[in-house]
Amino acid sequence: MTRAYEKLLEYVKFDTASDANSPTVPSTMKQKDLGEHLVKEMQVMGIKDAEMDENGYVYGSIPATPGYEKAPKIGFLAHMDTVADVPACEDPRIVEKYDGSDVVLNKEHNVVMRMADFPSLKQLVGDDIIVTNGLTLLGADDKAGIAEILTAAEHLLNDPSIPHGEVKIAFTPDEEIGRGPDHFDIKRFGADFAYTIDGALLGGVEYENFNAASSEVTVNGQSVHPGSAKNQMKNANYIAMEYNSLLPQEQKPEYTEGYEGFYFLHGMEGSVEKATLHYMLRDHDAKKFEEKKAMMDKVAAFINEKYGAGTVTVKTTDMYRNMREKIEPQIHLVHAVMDAMRQLGVEPVVSPIRGGTDGSKITYMGTPCPNFCTGGTNFHGRFETVSIQAMDKIVELIEKILTNYAEQSKK
Repeated sequence: MTRAYEKLLEYVKFDTASDANSPTVPSTMKQKDLGEHLVKEMQVMGIKDAEMDENGYVYGSIPATPGYEKAPKIGFLAHMDTVADVPACEDPRIVEKYDGSDVVLNKEHNVVMRMADFPSLKQLVGDDIIVTNGLTLLGADDKAGIAEILTAAEHLLNDPSIPHGEVKIAFTPDEEIGRGPDHFDIKRFGADFAYTIDGALLGGVEYENFNAASSEVTVNGQSVHPGSAKNQMKNANYIAMEYNSLLPQEQKPEYTEGYEGFYFLHGMEGSVEKATLHYMLRDHDAKKFEEKKAMMDKVAAFINEKYGAGTVTVKTTDMYRNMREKIEPQIHLVHAVMDAMRQLGVEPVVSPIRGGTDGSKITYMGTPCPNFCTGGTNFHGRFETVSIQAMDKIVELIEKILTNYAEQSKK
């Protein structure tokens, strides 16, 4: 049977970058190309109900092993899209028995992956790792998760001796732009609970994420010929910079870690007449999250008092919430992953997600959905890499979680 990394190398050939500026569903139709490929693969391996809906969501299920029909219906999800910030994958290669030394990804362009720059690589020493050509994305986020889920599915379908309840599978578009669950059919999915498999080195377990909002700040200026501008011009560009300077500067992403939230100015455009600032607001703590949203309005009020009413307007939109409060009442979902990891000789590392996840919204839709690792690191960039051996272990982990729950159902 095909190993997970071999499936990954096939999937990364598909350019599936999503587009936050597109109004379509999915945001880019090329995501459906991978979806169609996955449906065909699933059908060939024996997942009879595999299909993709009109919105680009892929669904399928595996019946329970005879005698284990009362075991919980467990779902596994991964997303098909990749970020658009870096060109799509080209020419990935395998570095065998990575020894911790610098890896020349692209000699011509002098692109070198150094452990000094990426200390997480220490955990991959001794493994065979898949790397990029130094100029493009790999796409293991989250095609590694897809590969691991379907490799485990293939094992289950080819080995009826592995006990498991009904298995639910789904692959979503547009996760990277925060729209992954927007058109997800929770009833069609049909899981009692589920796991996203997305990101993190081997051992990573996550059940809390940021509370998130987007905030658009519009600055209205007044253009006057610079030769006669004194006491008349209101330069929206300058006022926009002033607005940004009044936010807590120590709470930028580059100064925060762990549970610390941030204000992230991720885009801006402007002229003398009008300037727009685009922010991401993030915090794990609900109270601090609300304080961040209030701060955006407080700064706007100060600017408006200084320059005149209507100079600044702020539109803040909630995006997703921390799933912790919904997962904690069913913490067995997290313990099940940790126990399975330890049974496989892997020490779990529980940490907060410094970002979002499809699992958060799916949890609030009624299906609890924590996350665990894919076995890679340095996602969203040219230095993305994933361990082949870690991918194999995560396939085992999926099977162990299913087996443990199946056996518990017999007690």
